[in-house]
Amino acid sequence: MVLDKLSDSLKNTLKKITGASFIDEKLVNELVKDIQRAFLQGDVNVKLVFDITSKIKERALKEQPPSGVTRKEFLIKIVYDELVNFLGGAGAKILVKGTPFKIMLVGLFGNGKTTSAGKIAGFYKKRGLKVAVVQTDTWRPAAYEQLETNAKKAGADFYGIKGEKDPVKIYKSVEKKLSKYDLVVIDTAGRDALSDELISELNDIHSAVKPDENLLVISADIGQAAENQAKKFHETCKVTGVVITKLEGTAKGGGALIACAVTGAPVKFIGVGEKMNDIEEFKPEGFVGRLLGMGDLEALLEKAKEAISEEDAQDLGRKFLKGEFNLIDLYEQMKAMKKMGPVGKVMEMIPGMSQIKLPKEALKVQEQKLEIWRYVMDSMTKEELEEPDIVTSKRIERIAKGAGTTTQEVRGLLKQYRQSKKVVKMMKGADSEKGMQKALQRLQKGGNMKFKM
Repeated sequence: MVLDKLSDSLKNTLKKITGASFIDEKLVNELVKDIQRAFLQGDVNVKLVFDITSKIKERALKEQPPSGVTRKEFLIKIVYDELVNFLGGAGAKILVKGTPFKIMLVGLFGNGKTTSAGKIAGFYKKRGLKVAVVQTDTWRPAAYEQLETNAKKAGADFYGIKGEKDPVKIYKSVEKKLSKYDLVVIDTAGRDALSDELISELNDIHSAVKPDENLLVISADIGQAAENQAKKFHETCKVTGVVITKLEGTAKGGGALIACAVTGAPVKFIGVGEKMNDIEEFKPEGFVGRLLGMGDLEALLEKAKEAISEEDAQDLGRKFLKGEFNLIDLYEQMKAMKKMGPVGKVMEMIPGMSQIKLPKEALKVQEQKLEIWRYVMDSMTKEELEEPDIVTSKRIERIAKGAGTTTQEVRGLLKQYRQSKKVVKMMKGADSEKGMQKALQRLQKGGNMKFKM
């Protein structure tokens, strides 16, 4: 989970609310101190911490819950609302309009501009846009090769001039070719600090590109120092938004997020891992939902759309309802899960699931299990995938040998299939909420049925 420590602290704070017999001023004061402690440990600016907690306290003590809402529920909503407001409210989504829509990335050395260029290119490529990336970083060694590699991974076209020292000349030489693209991402050079030289260079390339979005890339590990950096770039280089990278690997990410949110240069993307698809549009409502353990269904659905087409999802759904579920369908489901990312990251988006304290070791086992079962299925014939019941002990030995695994793993996959098939049969015809509840009750009475990822 991104910002694990901050998230755990805030979840524990909410547990105090749900576990309290009643809400009084003493409890509110205790909660406020807990939230302050959590944010200060996350390297959030002291003044900002007291601003948000003062608003929470004032609302909690003065406002009355609406009809039908308990005092506890209302207090949790206040905490949620104020965190969302603090991080930018509705957010600042980029609306791609015009052809080509140009996104220019700026920032200092070591913050991840070139990696972010590839990730952003891939993000929009998956959404059906024709995307190109342009290299104008003439300072950093191997910048050309790195961006070219990232563009290839993202499925985007790459443009640049190896060895050329004038970034404006590079852009001008490829400008006409860019008109055929929906989106163009321009990677620029950085420095160790925002010097006059860098400002001059960025202004020159900005004048040549005329970007629709000029995004500052900042590493989350600088914490609250992000505020000063964001303000300087915003004032001198016409920055329209911020990309925060490496958010998954530092406790200071909360400080960086909140610092940028109050600068006038809103956070538009966050980097949440090392892989090319580990980037998300920053949506405060969903992000706070994950922090507090409430899930983020919008992000989950977005990942699901990337993993499986709507047509395939409907087809799979029809097979489930008809009871025609076979190993090929399970295989497609597993491939979709794999594309959606690690099990732990998917779980945190499902409301309530992040509250289940599965150890990281257990999650790793689940990931390994998916990988092993994929190899097992690759070793099976089409007939065996379509009719798993024909798989005998002799076939199991052949499949295990072909997959480089044990017969126990093959039997485990077949057991998973039979259990899934049993669930499908139980759910078949349970088209009402009452019917679904009865089916689930039958499962619970079964006792020995255990479901695995």
